[in-house]
Amino acid sequence: MTTRRFPNDFLWGTATASFQVEGAADADGRGPSIWDTFCRKPGAVRNADNGDIACDHYHRVDEDLDLVKGLGVGSYRFSVAWPRIQPTGKGPANQPGLDFYRRLVDGLQARDVEATITLYHWDLPQALQDDGGWVVRDTAERFAEYADIVARAIGDGAARWITLNEPWCSAWRGYEVGDHAPGITDVGQAAAAHHHLLLAHGLATEVLRDATPEVPVGIALNLAALRPGTDDPLDVAATLRMDGNRNRIFLDPLFRGEYPVDMLEHYAGREPGFSVVRDGDLAIISQPLDFLGVNYYSPEIIVDATRRQAAREFGYTVPTRPESHDLAAVGVLSPGAQVTQMNWEIDASGLRELLGRTSREYTDIPLYVTENGAAYDDYVGPTGEVRDGNRTEYLRAHLGAVLDAIEDGVNVVGFFEWSLLDNFEWAFGYSRRFGLVWVDFPTGTRLPKQSYDWYAETIKANAL
Repeated sequence: MTTRRFPNDFLWGTATASFQVEGAADADGRGPSIWDTFCRKPGAVRNADNGDIACDHYHRVDEDLDLVKGLGVGSYRFSVAWPRIQPTGKGPANQPGLDFYRRLVDGLQARDVEATITLYHWDLPQALQDDGGWVVRDTAERFAEYADIVARAIGDGAARWITLNEPWCSAWRGYEVGDHAPGITDVGQAAAAHHHLLLAHGLATEVLRDATPEVPVGIALNLAALRPGTDDPLDVAATLRMDGNRNRIFLDPLFRGEYPVDMLEHYAGREPGFSVVRDGDLAIISQPLDFLGVNYYSPEIIVDATRRQAAREFGYTVPTRPESHDLAAVGVLSPGAQVTQMNWEIDASGLRELLGRTSREYTDIPLYVTENGAAYDDYVGPTGEVRDGNRTEYLRAHLGAVLDAIEDGVNVVGFFEWSLLDNFEWAFGYSRRFGLVWVDFPTGTRLPKQSYDWYAETIKANAL
């Protein structure tokens, strides 16, 4: 076997998100979020699951930080719950909420693990949604105030800030597709939400640099490795439309200070849409970043929505719903593709491709893989172990792709596995397990899986 080594200063990490793990939904002054509301919408979440208890990380934080320490990671990526800090999204800070995150960052420092802090992982205070949510500019301005509160309270414990996690999901799945909170299906609102999320990132970046000038600031995007299903012009054009919505509509404003023309044309007339853009906004959005986070799980094979039957004739598996109604694009699975329990195609080459394209076309700043992992139908076997060799192989392949990208000259400096714990997987409830650690949800018992041990050994060796 060949041993491939990572750079000596490569940063290893694992990650969670507040709503998915914390629970304690009514504890210590926390206000309701849009996900608390969405979970109670009939049919929105599998099994009517919710985040009221989740992994009870709020009460078991020391136990979980010991698991983080046991992995040997250099950094733990977690997100702050805005409704825990400002229950209505505005006004003075809720001190017990700040105290929880102070305990968390102090616990990490005591274990010699860096804190990579994400300020927004989708749990918008419901009161702000009642006032218009991300469709209105005021939410971006409130986010900057919230960022300032967090930075001044716990910023001395931060190794790096991530302003937003996957704003594509917040905007387009939350306001267009409707399968994420707040569950709205309006293209014009989605486009406006998209802009205000990026504006929030820019405003928060200014605040964070003022409050904690030595702490690097970035954003985590779920960029897509997109491939046309065939060379038919319709499939190529559908893939370009998807690329505009998934990639260029973020990367162009962040790194070039402009929105792609084809996307502005596509969304023209969808109100409020991009009519919400004001003079000076793009300068705020395009402030230089210290790093970029890239979340990747699977490539996406795209065909035009009119070519479902043609795709089947090529051997693709075609889902019943399109990848995007508005973009008239359908995501398909390659013939004989291996998939995770999420029905996501497994192909690590897409990660190398995505990192390379981002580096070539947009930026040479440090790149972190801020999420990568897989859900499988894990269970505790008769020996008391969770044997998840499929997850180990998934991670092995994708870490190999990271090494490929580094050898290609891409400035990849770290990798955060998703996720530390089995947790609340949004609209799938508790039916999908991504964790390195098994969680028995009725009791909260933690059990490291075999992949936990493999990842710890890989980190210790700093090599595959």
